[in-house]
Amino acid sequence: MAVEPKRVRKFLSKKIQQLNEIVADLDSLVTEIGSDFYRVSIFGSARIKPDTDEYKQVYALAKKLSQQGVDIVTGGGPGLMEAANVGAKEGSNQSRSYGLHIELPFETDANSHLDVKYHHRRFSSRLDEFMRISHAVVVTPGGIGTLLELFYTWQLMQVGHIAPRPFILLGGMWEGLLDWMEKYPLDRKLMDRKDFDQIVLVRSVDDVVTALMPSIQEFYRKKAEAETQA
Repeated sequence: MAVEPKRVRKFLSKKIQQLNEIVADLDSLVTEIGSDFYRVSIFGSARIKPDTDEYKQVYALAKKLSQQGVDIVTGGGPGLMEAANVGAKEGSNQSRSYGLHIELPFETDANSHLDVKYHHRRFSSRLDEFMRISHAVVVTPGGIGTLLELFYTWQLMQVGHIAPRPFILLGGMWEGLLDWMEKYPLDRKLMDRKDFDQIVLVRSVDDVVTALMPSIQEFYRKKAEAETQA
């Protein structure tokens, strides 16, 4: 007897919903357990070349952060992701360089500067892992993929689906975006003024490090206290 497609679709949809619930529960559990190292996700374009100012800036940022005991997390690809992973490797042999790689037609393999590599088939699971394993987010120049990561982080913070964390936009290109957000969505009351309080806009690597240092220091202070009490 032929299987009724409608019934199969309904059955599979139900199973997918159940799996989503299980994944959400596991995600919350892993997040609560925490980690031994402060981690920063750095988002940015795969298309920016090593001879550009943007590449050198992201490299310098990751290097300075790794010297402060910070692990660096990227999408594991070329461009600014590679710049961050190289900086993480060269800044300290104690910090780790993460890559959450996804297969794309124009991006076949991860860059070669990773200590830890996770593979994802879908952007949705990859975005969730960025949020799960990171304590802060820095957004550098990028296109559609970077915008996806920016708005995904922003929305999850807006609705309280992730804990508050430093959320920093680096570079002048983001000023126009925030101006547009204020002129249209905010002006039409489609978002609240307080949503902008979650974002810090900076121009320099030193400004990023300065903005992150209180959170980094607090993380390691609590970690030291926990180890003393254990």
